[in-house]
Amino acid sequence: MHKITFQPMGVSVEVDPANYPFGHEGKAGSILDIALTHGVQVTHACGGVGACGTCHVIVEAGMENLPPATEEELDLVDQVPNKTPNSRLACMSVVSGDVTVRIPGWNRNLIGEAG
Repeated sequence: MHKITFQPMGVSVEVDPANYPFGHEGKAGSILDIALTHGVQVTHACGGVGACGTCHVIVEAGMENLPPATEEELDLVDQVPNKTPNSRLACMSVVSGDVTVRIPGWNRNLIGEAG
């Protein structure tokens, strides 16, 4: 079981990799796949195919539990506002252990409470 924590909403979910994929957005077992399946809203304008960069998240802990970013992912991350050295695309980052991510720009009044 892997624990994924989404900040700033403070939502944590435990997932079993044997159950990947959960939904149909992003790579199977990606942060986006897990988030959407568990009611955590992450913007993803391209439908999770790694073409837009809107699912930008900042990895606060557990970077070692994600695969290395591809050149394509890094190119998109370079274009997102407020990027950091720990920025990743939620649709491309498949979880293989415990991870904590921050969703930049998350606003309870605009997006709503995560489930």
